[in-house]
Amino acid sequence: MSFETVQLNETFDGQVIELILNAPPSNILSSAMMGEITQFMRQQTGNDKLKLIVFKGEGENFCFGASVAEHTAELVGKMLPEFHQMIGEIIEHPVATLAQVSGFCLGGGFELALACSFVAADEKAKFAVPEIQLGVFPPVAAALLPHLSVSSLSARMILTGSRMRALELKDAGIVAFMAEQDDLQATVDAFVEKEIIPKSASSLRFAHRAARMSIVRQYREMISDLEKLYLDELMNTHDANEGIRSFLEKRSPAWTGN
Repeated sequence: MSFETVQLNETFDGQVIELILNAPPSNILSSAMMGEITQFMRQQTGNDKLKLIVFKGEGENFCFGASVAEHTAELVGKMLPEFHQMIGEIIEHPVATLAQVSGFCLGGGFELALACSFVAADEKAKFAVPEIQLGVFPPVAAALLPHLSVSSLSARMILTGSRMRALELKDAGIVAFMAEQDDLQATVDAFVEKEIIPKSASSLRFAHRAARMSIVRQYREMISDLEKLYLDELMNTHDANEGIRSFLEKRSPAWTGN
């Protein structure tokens, strides 16, 4: 199996596969990378040996999010459904997933982490959905954050774009466990060795289906309406398009309020 934008690494005798976002230093989720992640997730549904899929970012950061250049009015109608399809593949996958986060985890990268069964982070990790600064909003976070944590955290992150540290998200229940700086890999490996590897692969899948049933329903029920709100209403406003253009042109946005 060969991919161009992601790397695969089998560990624990093939019982764990690491999927590494391989576009450092920012590991931007391009349409090409989204397609490869979707393809990989579908290919692994029949891997009866597999017990865990770990998402990592190459280099110092997890992911800066989806490509802003692909958020323009001309491209977003294709890109956003592809992104939502990829997230759906992660949420509904029979095998548990873990996001191993260090450095920046922003926008679509944070939404990818939210879609995983576990989030592990080190002290250097910083999380945000800064889309509002570009005049838009993050549909996946809007669907998942209120379900996974308190509504006040969802409002704070989505409406302000504030960056939050791993400890804050651990207290909020988003981050499952933390590691000290430079100890994240060892911490994840110890968790996998103790808590995942000794268990039956088939039983893990049944337990994962059970544990994820409510979030699967939440995502299925909400993402279509959120996608329509984004594409059919938000992207017909001046400010949403101005926010994207101003970012790409490296200038301050000129908001009109409509």
